[in-house]
Amino acid sequence: MAKLFYRYAAMNSGKSTQLLQIANNYETLNKRVLLYTARIDDRYGVGMITSRLNIRREAQTFDDTLDFYAQQFENIDCILIDEAQFLTPAQVRQLHRLVHLRHIPVICFGLRSDFLGEPFPGAAWLLSLAEDIEEIKTICVCGRKATMHLRVDGRGERLKDGPQVEIGDDARYRAVCAKCFYAGEDKPE
Repeated sequence: MAKLFYRYAAMNSGKSTQLLQIANNYETLNKRVLLYTARIDDRYGVGMITSRLNIRREAQTFDDTLDFYAQQFENIDCILIDEAQFLTPAQVRQLHRLVHLRHIPVICFGLRSDFLGEPFPGAAWLLSLAEDIEEIKTICVCGRKATMHLRVDGRGERLKDGPQVEIGDDARYRAVCAKCFYAGEDKPE
């Protein structure tokens, strides 16, 4: 039975590595997989899924105009999506429909929230519709489980405003636990 899966985590947790391993596992069994990544993520080149272990692979790209349900997925055994937080709510619904009407499993990997602690719309919808949800764990510099992100400037100072999406090098973001995320705040908002 096909399902919509969502594997979420903070940055630097191995999401892309796991996605690439799953693709390899399917292909070892002579199964056909289709990989997607967000067109906006051009850190390693447009249409490249790259893990921090330096494993990389070309993928199809999506932006907010792609209608997944309108695509012809003939002889595809699984669809794997990296950077799934950038999916639109409509695209998550399209993928959910694709799973249940065309019986193709879809496994999405992405973040849950942004540097302000606010959910990405795609992640919120995946958490709502996915039949199988799993947190991939990583740790904060303090040793606790990292569940949030900070964006920092060139001096390492925390930024508390700006656009929700800003693609840049990994040094601009830090995966942190909730305690470190709120550290230094005098009063709750």
